[in-house]
Amino acid sequence: MKVKKEVFQELGAFLLIGAAVCAVLILASCSTGPVAPAPASESVAMAPVGADGSAALSGGTVTSGLRSGDYTMKVPTRRPGLGTGWGDTISSSLNNTQFIRESNQPFGGVGMIYYNDQEGINAMAGSYKNKTSAYQRAANGAVEWGVKSGWSTPDHYMSGSKRYVVGKKGRKYSLVVRNVSDSRLEVVLSVDGLDVMDGKAASFKKRGYIIAPGEKIEVKGFRTSYDTVAAFEFSTVGASYSNLRHGQTRDIGVIGLAVFAEKGSPPWRWATNDASQRGEARPFAEAPLRTVR
Repeated sequence: MKVKKEVFQELGAFLLIGAAVCAVLILASCSTGPVAPAPASESVAMAPVGADGSAALSGGTVTSGLRSGDYTMKVPTRRPGLGTGWGDTISSSLNNTQFIRESNQPFGGVGMIYYNDQEGINAMAGSYKNKTSAYQRAANGAVEWGVKSGWSTPDHYMSGSKRYVVGKKGRKYSLVVRNVSDSRLEVVLSVDGLDVMDGKAASFKKRGYIIAPGEKIEVKGFRTSYDTVAAFEFSTVGASYSNLRHGQTRDIGVIGLAVFAEKGSPPWRWATNDASQRGEARPFAEAPLRTVR
């Protein structure tokens, strides 16, 4: 009986130690949340502004990308409507060139296109909107530009002086710009307030694409290297690249265009003052009056 009693005492002590260990493990698991996966990253090359205003690109890594489906520390927003997500990688080659701007200010102001789903466009533009062609002139007529999606163009509207385009969630889109002027132009583009060259905050100081007279370019995404871009893709606002990467949704829904003329090479052969003077030429000018010496 004495042996049995000692065995039971040892067994009880063992059970008490095991219960204490389990309690510690349970408390530890409650206080520690699940480990989040690290976000995927991709490199982006940008074109810095030189002291001489040249547009030579550097190959330095300046930022990283987040695909719309990747984990993020940002709190998803529940705003309605569309944003632009970080889509699949697409081949898109880029070469260096030299370009000195005539001015630090865009030629002919800034072009803007607002995008959203159909319900959002109806709310933004109201009932006083008219369907229009996808490609419209901007920068004092120096370029034509618009939004393309797949093999066609989505619906474009005008309401007053504002342009709108209707997107569909999950569809990729691209920006098409054609130079209709007489000289080379530098075109800086932004999506959701982010520069398409580096995916960071857009600025006139950043460099863009150089387009020769009569040439057309199609920008399909945020540039990730000299050879690839991350496709523009209509997404929810919460899944947009601007929200996931920067935690910013203030400028979602707008596409921007800034055009810069080349130094010493005006976009039009006829200068503005000369064209104005010719427009005021008189077909029947009065002869000068005569007088006696």
